[in-house]
Amino acid sequence: MNAKKSTLTRRSFLRGAMIAPVGVALAPTFSAQAEDPVKKTAAGSAPLPTRKLGRNGPPVSMLSIGGDMPAHSASFLELAWSMGIRYFDTAARYGKGNEEPHIGEFLKHHPESRKELFLVSKDYPQQGPDQLLEMIDRRLARCGTEYLDLFFIHQLCTQVYGADSVNWPKSDAFKRVADKLKHSGKCRMVGFSCHGGPEFIQAAADGGFVDAVMVFYTPFYERGGAFDRALTACHEKGIGIIAMKTLRHAGEIPKRLPEFDQLGLTTHQALLQAVWSDPRISAICNCMHSVDQMESSVTAARSYKTPLKTAQINLLHETVLAGRRTFCPGCPGCHEMGSQTDFAGLDIARFVTYYEQDGNTEARAFYRALPKEVRDASKVDLAALRDRCHFKTDYPEIIRRAERYFA
Repeated sequence: MNAKKSTLTRRSFLRGAMIAPVGVALAPTFSAQAEDPVKKTAAGSAPLPTRKLGRNGPPVSMLSIGGDMPAHSASFLELAWSMGIRYFDTAARYGKGNEEPHIGEFLKHHPESRKELFLVSKDYPQQGPDQLLEMIDRRLARCGTEYLDLFFIHQLCTQVYGADSVNWPKSDAFKRVADKLKHSGKCRMVGFSCHGGPEFIQAAADGGFVDAVMVFYTPFYERGGAFDRALTACHEKGIGIIAMKTLRHAGEIPKRLPEFDQLGLTTHQALLQAVWSDPRISAICNCMHSVDQMESSVTAARSYKTPLKTAQINLLHETVLAGRRTFCPGCPGCHEMGSQTDFAGLDIARFVTYYEQDGNTEARAFYRALPKEVRDASKVDLAALRDRCHFKTDYPEIIRRAERYFA
């Protein structure tokens, strides 16, 4: 086979993106002459380093590609595979419902990759955990596979599922559903992605039956606080922990600092390594918006050898504090706010971040999908919320921007 006809390289991907319309540039580039990335990997990039997902889970790539990504396509997944990523994360609603079929197309052209791929999808069982039993078939059909490695309840929090949802991770109803799903062979592990406070993570530990949780994680959490204790409780129960939104608060920080130049790291790469410095974390789910971001994150994963020192993590913390933020990287004050009020301030801040940093216009739909009562700030002391936030996230300004952008 002529090497010049290799299916997708960084150079060809970028060249196509520059000369073609966005929809065309990101469309799949498979052809009968395309070189299979699985075979290509044998002579190219080895799979990324792995960590065991909980006590009973398999080893998984310590970095996954996942999230609502404008660049998502079968070709983008092929590039991720060629760089060594063996963990794909998706969801029913990502890409307006179009991300799962991209995975299906990737698997159709490279069926032999399925045995090596750790595949996750998520859904919204707003009628209760039992709804997952019918949702799984839709997810399998969309992803073009006979099973998922991990099936999540998406965005578990009281704002989406109601006040009783905090008890789901320790409920008999959810346990029965998880057992049925795994017994059916349609998924191997069951859990949830957590947008609520640490009480949801603690509930998972108390229940002890979910296999994995994906949590909004910052390396700047309060040592010994509720979040820290909940993570430890899950880890001790053998529940796998996956970190998400680890770079959400880093959009405005300097890319380089001399202290990390000495390690050959950008500040964003250092933030990823700060997360991996926590041995409780099995993997980071990384939302990649460009080839450069993918290369940067893969380099951070391959170069990770030992945990960052406390002084280095503290420097990152100070750097984040000095930057402009629309998104709290996680603190007890904001978690307490989320548990004591129905106001969806954390979600609204997240949607503003999606819109401003990612250019994601779907954030408007996400905002409008919130019930009016949970986005009504008229009875909320936003200045007090700002003052309670350890990162002084400017909630009054963020809510003003949200109303201007979305209302």
